[in-house]
Amino acid sequence: MQSLKNDSFLEYNPDTLQFLREQYNLDKPGEIQEAIDLLEEWIKKQPHFRKKDFPRDYLERTIIISEGSVERAKFKLDRICTYRTLYPNYFGVRDLRECESLKYLPNAFMRKLTKEHYRTYVFKNKAKIYPSGLVDSLYQFFFMQCEYIQAYDYCNGLVFILDFSEANIMETLKACNMSEMQKVIVIMKEGYGMRIKDVHLLSQSKAIDAIISLFKQVFSAKLAARVVVHKTLDSLHQYVPQEILPKDYGGNEKPLQELYSKCDFLDIINEGEFLEYIKEMNEATTNEEMRILTDENQVLGVPGTFRTLSVD
Repeated sequence: MQSLKNDSFLEYNPDTLQFLREQYNLDKPGEIQEAIDLLEEWIKKQPHFRKKDFPRDYLERTIIISEGSVERAKFKLDRICTYRTLYPNYFGVRDLRECESLKYLPNAFMRKLTKEHYRTYVFKNKAKIYPSGLVDSLYQFFFMQCEYIQAYDYCNGLVFILDFSEANIMETLKACNMSEMQKVIVIMKEGYGMRIKDVHLLSQSKAIDAIISLFKQVFSAKLAARVVVHKTLDSLHQYVPQEILPKDYGGNEKPLQELYSKCDFLDIINEGEFLEYIKEMNEATTNEEMRILTDENQVLGVPGTFRTLSVD
């Protein structure tokens, strides 16, 4: 790609494209195209890939997310195609606007990047109870957003803000299935290649310690060390520039509930062009009978055959 264009939702800094290419030594003429060529050739040679034609912009973003490494990009592509096969309940095409309870869990990626080119994700938990299927719908919605980020974004990584200030934390803990959480984090990090810079928790309740304890059980030690708890928005603003945040977080963007529900991701990902894109990408799965096993070819730590796979 020659330049980044703001779309109906995501915006970039003027120097984002050049900065990230320079950061990964892909800024010289022809270097990024050569890297994409290598990745395309590798994809064509994978007999277990059911989809072999990925847009070149998609492959470039995959390489950038993979810190400029074609080898890491190969790993990421193999993982996300495999996870679509392993965990079809998280993927597929669903109109999540029909899930009324999701309005109590508004969440969205922010339009603007930080000066360091990080994208911010804000999640607010207002749920007092958790009807059957609500958590699964949340995961499905999150992964549809991840598909959007993979298709259109160009960023240095992510900053997560998880707001539990109005949450019923004990009910939240009851609703959390640790095995499912571990799968979701693995898909997010290995499948979508999301690099998380920081995780910020908002709460004045002492019960937030229970959430931190849960996270430590499902996060890597490296990620767990990046968790910061804030009792006030002023504290959060010392880490995250408030101008990129929703109005209800002291920022300049629309309120989070509006970003979530009225124009924004909920409509974009359930209509028109992007819905067709989701349908196409959901065909990017694997045929494990065709996989050529190697020492490096592992799925969740075991050989890539479903006959011997155990993840629970």
